[in-house]
Amino acid sequence: MPKRYTLEAGNLANMRAVEFELPAPKSDEVSIAVKAIGLNFADVFAIWGLYGATPEGAFTPGLEYAGVVERVGSDVSHLKPGDRVMGVTRFGAYTTHLNIDARYAIPLPQDWNFEQGAAYLVQTLTAYYGMVHLGAMQKNQAVLIHSAAGGVGLQAVQIARAYNCYTIGTVGSESKVEFALGKGYDKVIVRGKNFKDDLKAALDGKPLELVMDSVGGDYFTIPFRMLAPMGRVIVFGSARYAAPGDKPNKWHMLKLWLRRPKIDPQILPEKNKGVLGFNLIWLYERAWLMHQLLKELEALNLEAPHVGHVFPFEQLPDSVRLFQTGKTVGKVVVTV
Repeated sequence: MPKRYTLEAGNLANMRAVEFELPAPKSDEVSIAVKAIGLNFADVFAIWGLYGATPEGAFTPGLEYAGVVERVGSDVSHLKPGDRVMGVTRFGAYTTHLNIDARYAIPLPQDWNFEQGAAYLVQTLTAYYGMVHLGAMQKNQAVLIHSAAGGVGLQAVQIARAYNCYTIGTVGSESKVEFALGKGYDKVIVRGKNFKDDLKAALDGKPLELVMDSVGGDYFTIPFRMLAPMGRVIVFGSARYAAPGDKPNKWHMLKLWLRRPKIDPQILPEKNKGVLGFNLIWLYERAWLMHQLLKELEALNLEAPHVGHVFPFEQLPDSVRLFQTGKTVGKVVVTV
């Protein structure tokens, strides 16, 4: 019997695995036996009820998966039972089985396992769309990437290297520095009280032209002020609001929210800088764009993503708890 994790947003402790019956796929859908599930920070905020796109009432979290096609709808011709796929879904991936619009089931590379498939799409599309389409990244630029040892950060450095860019990564602790350097960053700095001086030293006179910001606060403000003319900050997350605990620490979050960066849009033309924000979940409504981005990514010939932590399905809540701590490297994946 298929199982999925459900809860009403607000408290991770309320998440439970429940049995359900999977109906036959609609004409444009495929039924998938899920083999691996990828975790994302959006999952945490959805579970806490702090994510604007979270469904009302009880829901199943999760945005990406990999698995095997079991059944196909009558209008689906490009997939067949037995095909290995990876995909994205607008919630619902914390499950053993799902039905999904066939456009969101992407063939898994032959030499990748399911864990790697569940670690690829959200991270890589986030990094590529943010850096190339929104950030207008050009060859040989200096690029700052926050959360360098995380899933997006590790894909971002691959993409930046394909553009021969000079890459500076930031991490939350000294223990992650050597790991990130080993993955290709030119410089890695620890976020802390000396961040401004450390960033200036890492740039070594190079103009800072692109920032991928997933943290916020001072780590947005300082690079923004250091941006070269025509530089851009791409905001795709606010990881500083995340913290251990089944429920959000509202006082902690309120303090950070009151101290959040404030940008006067009228100053942007004068400073000749740009700030753009996006949330990958909205690309779900534009399947054609997702496929365009994936085709562009094929030309970069990226390595398979790094999977740093693997949990069994029965321990999925514990995998989320570890993910919240910020102590992980690479992608956190749950196997079914």
